[in-house]
Amino acid sequence: MMKIEVCIGSACHIKGSYNVINSFQLLVEEYGLADQVEIDAVFCLGHCTEAVSVRVDAGEVQSVSGATAREFFSQNILPAIGK
Repeated sequence: MMKIEVCIGSACHIKGSYNVINSFQLLVEEYGLADQVEIDAVFCLGHCTEAVSVRVDAGEVQSVSGATAREFFSQNILPAIGK
């Protein structure tokens, strides 16, 4: 199962981490991936200046916003699970 971690620490919370989580949840539902993708809210991934911080599995921390969540999902999640 692929794990998407979204930081909900102070900086990320202020920049809209819950919007990112909601976007990812809708995309998981839209693509029918509930059995393949897990979304976790976590505290501080150490990239506060680049909030909202997102990490897929144990990979590199990346910056995502509510506006870029769909693009991030399409470029990083779908190809990794063969969609």
